[in-house]
Amino acid sequence: MDTSPPHMQPDFRVSIDFAMERMLRHGILDAWYPRAIDRDYGGFLTDLTYEWLPYGQQHKMIVTQARHLFAASRATELYADVDIYAEAAAAGAAFLRDVLFDHEYGGFHALVTREGTPIDGGNDPWLAKTAYGHAFAIFALASWYRASGDEQALQLACDTFGWLESCGAHDAEFGGYWQWLRPDGTPHKSWYMDMPPKDQNSTIHLLESFTELYAVWPNELLGNRLAELLELVRDTIATPTGYLQLFFEGDWTPVTIRYATDELRAANYDLDHISFGHDVETAFLMLDAARVLSLDDGVRTPIVARRLVDHALRWGWDNTEGGFVDRAYRLAGTTQPTIIAATKVWWAQAEGLNTLLLMSDRFDEKEGHYLHAFEKLWDYVQNNLFDDVYGGWYWGGLDKEPERRWGPKAETWKGPYHTVRSLFECIRRIRSSEPEAKL
Repeated sequence: MDTSPPHMQPDFRVSIDFAMERMLRHGILDAWYPRAIDRDYGGFLTDLTYEWLPYGQQHKMIVTQARHLFAASRATELYADVDIYAEAAAAGAAFLRDVLFDHEYGGFHALVTREGTPIDGGNDPWLAKTAYGHAFAIFALASWYRASGDEQALQLACDTFGWLESCGAHDAEFGGYWQWLRPDGTPHKSWYMDMPPKDQNSTIHLLESFTELYAVWPNELLGNRLAELLELVRDTIATPTGYLQLFFEGDWTPVTIRYATDELRAANYDLDHISFGHDVETAFLMLDAARVLSLDDGVRTPIVARRLVDHALRWGWDNTEGGFVDRAYRLAGTTQPTIIAATKVWWAQAEGLNTLLLMSDRFDEKEGHYLHAFEKLWDYVQNNLFDDVYGGWYWGGLDKEPERRWGPKAETWKGPYHTVRSLFECIRRIRSSEPEAKL
């Protein structure tokens, strides 16, 4: 009798592997490419309807373009015989190098027209130069080097890390990186456009990008910065309760509105809330960073990673339909978070698949707690997020937002990055002959 945990049983691996690869290859990658490739001006189209038809101005943001490069790079790794994926990745790398790179000040322009002319993002601080945007540039270029051996891509990734250092984006006093950057890269060390100077989202994606780069370029300074970011995320940004704070002052004091009036709090939830999707995503990113660093930190990183996932499953998980809801808030003096957004955004479910399977391999025993959640989430994705007519995923789950069926498949903040990374990692883990190390 086979008494191995469910995730180790061959029948389970074969069935999930087949279904996930079918979705990744035919349902996602073949939906995006070559449709998203801009053969007229380079890079990738930004805005596509639910039928994958181009519309609008097609302004191009560094984050979106870099995420496409990453997705096409991973596709090239898995399907080296499919020419269109390598073609897409090479075009993406060229667009970053030749168009988005700022030849006057260094770093990358945050936003350009479809034709490649830099444009002002106006009052949106995320459309100015940011550490966040440069994190994705480093991440994507390192990913393309890993897939192709393109030395120019690796050099540009290394140079971008060096540019962040030389401009003072790294905070030598309190650690981490300043989020908002001027055109020449010097940081805003106080609030900028009503936004705090440091944040969780930039930090976790710098952690991600440095992990990817360090795996192919084990530079000593880069390794030190990676270890510093892991410690910050694990010990400062992650709360003992099991969720991540969002924004911080320069000395990493959390920005909180817990004690504000109901009206003021509701108007500022973007600055201070629980994002279950980021919590489960960060669990994976921390464990991946510790793996690349070969970090011997006892059980600290796995414990915090598991705490984030357990908190999300306890308070942000839909036990009836499956899926992680978007947002909650922990009011002062309470122990149970209040859900403030019960919708289920696509990227959070993608991150959930990857992390839950990782948690199952690392921590599940015979009861298969994480595996059961993974299977329920996989069913949810197939029934509520995947478009089996046109391909791709909807912005949000149809059980909560049925109108998303006719919403755009691609926008500035919606690309193939989360879905491709999640399914790629799941398939890699399922096919691995060696299970994850147990706690």
